[in-house]
Amino acid sequence: MRIDGACHCGKITFEAEVDPDKAGICHCSDCQALSGSAFTTFLPVPKEAFRLRGEPKIYVKTAESGNRRAQAFCPECGSRLYATSEKDPQVFNIRTGTVRQRAQLAPKSQVWCRSAMPWVMELGAVSQHAKQAG
Repeated sequence: MRIDGACHCGKITFEAEVDPDKAGICHCSDCQALSGSAFTTFLPVPKEAFRLRGEPKIYVKTAESGNRRAQAFCPECGSRLYATSEKDPQVFNIRTGTVRQRAQLAPKSQVWCRSAMPWVMELGAVSQHAKQAG
């Protein structure tokens, strides 16, 4: 599937060819802290299928796994764009929220579930509203 996307302000854009069946959710504590939310949704893209326009800011963090992960952000608006290995990245885990076709990319797997917030698997029971009032 061909996708395209951008950061919130549009300074950084991308195009990619992806496998929608690889869309996922990560519940690790790093993703929680970096997203300011309970999890991150991601889409792995091979290096040869990813084209980026613009220069993201890179923050490198050693994950619980011991891997050093490069986190890419827009230097203007702060949108998280992707995570990848620090050296010679072969796969870019694009943040699904930056993808224009995100509604078509339902997650198919969840990782680091041991770190998941205890309430996150039961969101269907939480009251829903079409938009925030007031």
